[in-house]
Amino acid sequence: MRAERRRAVAVLTACGLLLAGCASMPSDGGVKQIDAPQRSEADSQVRVFGVSPRKGELPRQIVRGFLEATTSEEADFDTARKYLTAEEAARWKPFARTTIVAGGPEVAPDGVRADSDGQGYTVEVTGTRVAEVDEKNAYTPSEGRYLDRLHLTQVKGEWRIDKLPDGLVMGEPDFERIYRSVNTYYFADLGTESGAVRFGRNVLVAEPVYLRRRIEPMTETVATLLKGPADWLKPVVTSAFPEGLRLEPGQQLSLDESGGLEVELRPSGRGNRIAVGAQRCTRMAAQLLHTVDQQSSARVQRVTLRDGEGQLCETSREEAQAFAPGLLNGPAARQYYLDDASRLIATGDDEGPGRPVDGPFGSGHVTLSGVAVSRDESMGAGVLADGRALYVAPLSSDAQYGEPALTSAGKRPEDRLTAPSWDGLGDLWIADRDPERPRLLRFKRGQGEPETVEAPGIGSARVESLRVAADGIRVALLLREDDRTMLKLGRIERGDTRGGEPVVRVTALRSAAPRLEDVTAVSWAGGSRLVLVGKEPGGVQQLRVVSTDGSAGNPPTLPGVNNVKGIAASEDEEKPLLADSQEGIVRLPRRDGSWQAVTDKGSAPVYPG
Repeated sequence: MRAERRRAVAVLTACGLLLAGCASMPSDGGVKQIDAPQRSEADSQVRVFGVSPRKGELPRQIVRGFLEATTSEEADFDTARKYLTAEEAARWKPFARTTIVAGGPEVAPDGVRADSDGQGYTVEVTGTRVAEVDEKNAYTPSEGRYLDRLHLTQVKGEWRIDKLPDGLVMGEPDFERIYRSVNTYYFADLGTESGAVRFGRNVLVAEPVYLRRRIEPMTETVATLLKGPADWLKPVVTSAFPEGLRLEPGQQLSLDESGGLEVELRPSGRGNRIAVGAQRCTRMAAQLLHTVDQQSSARVQRVTLRDGEGQLCETSREEAQAFAPGLLNGPAARQYYLDDASRLIATGDDEGPGRPVDGPFGSGHVTLSGVAVSRDESMGAGVLADGRALYVAPLSSDAQYGEPALTSAGKRPEDRLTAPSWDGLGDLWIADRDPERPRLLRFKRGQGEPETVEAPGIGSARVESLRVAADGIRVALLLREDDRTMLKLGRIERGDTRGGEPVVRVTALRSAAPRLEDVTAVSWAGGSRLVLVGKEPGGVQQLRVVSTDGSAGNPPTLPGVNNVKGIAASEDEEKPLLADSQEGIVRLPRRDGSWQAVTDKGSAPVYPG
């Protein structure tokens, strides 16, 4: 930040001014963890406010001052609007979008040009675009050159901006200081299959959005939820809230002393009444409760929804658990890996090497390279070491291997089958990389003949691995093209029926780690986060946490471990992380910053899924 243009004000929230020791940093290191901690509205003690324009400033100085004022923590950008003419200050829509540029926006001297009539100036603002946040607060990586032009005219002898694009532009450091990622929740749209799955209609899917840290975070979260899901997720989720619903103007939402939250809603049309039945209203309240639950250090105990004519419904925390996020995750009671005898080993969070599972996968009779365990931990699936065949069998003592569920005709191991993955619906997914017949396949309920899943976005790339989310509507794919392996997130759509069966497609592939040159392993690590192993261009191997929207997770990097070939995390964010490393299978507890040895002879770690 430039000291001549703005000032920071330290707000001491946790201790009084007399307790000067509270301002010092602790001498010992903090505990590193994968999961994001509960946050209050006072995430940081430093507040930054803009500086009003000074008399006699030149057009370039006015534009620079305006850009810096937009990075202040004012609710309505009052100081920034002082750099605009009165008409433009009233018209300007700062929340239309936010463009994030590397370092910060530049206002170069050679980008200032006088009008031909001498009555005004045009000033160029440039930068290297990194990402954009749209009007629904959804983050999207977007690389390229940024260029916008602002026009200035004189008002009572002072230069003011009279034409500028809607939205904001700021550097990454300012964006990270001002904004934070929170999850909004929408119900998964599983099409005709939802009725056949336990909890199928009640599965909440996390969509991360970016909101300003201190500007009415709970109110802004609910307002964002009411706008509905972003375009990428919209085809595969639904909201219980009627379209067009909004908050009654002037509300400032906060919890009362008992943890209750009252929300008054206004319909889109005339009148005050919102026509929803009791069941739908309960779903609305539960959706809202789980969305705002992360906005305060205190848990939300009760949500009451009202309209202009009175109470619509009230839902307690206990009642909302029927719609809790992660209903399809499974218990994740055990962790699994292959030992040096190709036996599938099960171990617990705090256990040592563990023991072989019951059934054929614990016998070591066939040599496996990749395995997957169903979410209820009753079934196993494994691919032979040469990638030629897939076996599926129960994890029970009386089970035996049958015929292969699938074989590949690929000539090389790398052109055959990937490791499999189970979703929370009980379906088993796998890719056959045979160049003559590449296919993405799904075994419905893990059995029978596989169906080919349409995935036009994959194109000529080769699927290195895949991990399907528990909700069954998102899939993480490692795709290799040329000499790079990139992480892509795909949307699983269940649309029209063909022959009485729904047509399943993987569409709208988007980059989930755009800045990494090569990604070698990935696993789901929560409702909206993935953990991966990858490298930046010219860099060394790193363990990263990323959000499903392509932004960095919290924390963005994890403690290093040597030569990681595989990674496994649970969507239950309390479970430890597992890695296949140079030292063998190692475990990183979520609330401890050091890796622990599980066994020095193992590979292919997995959680159920």
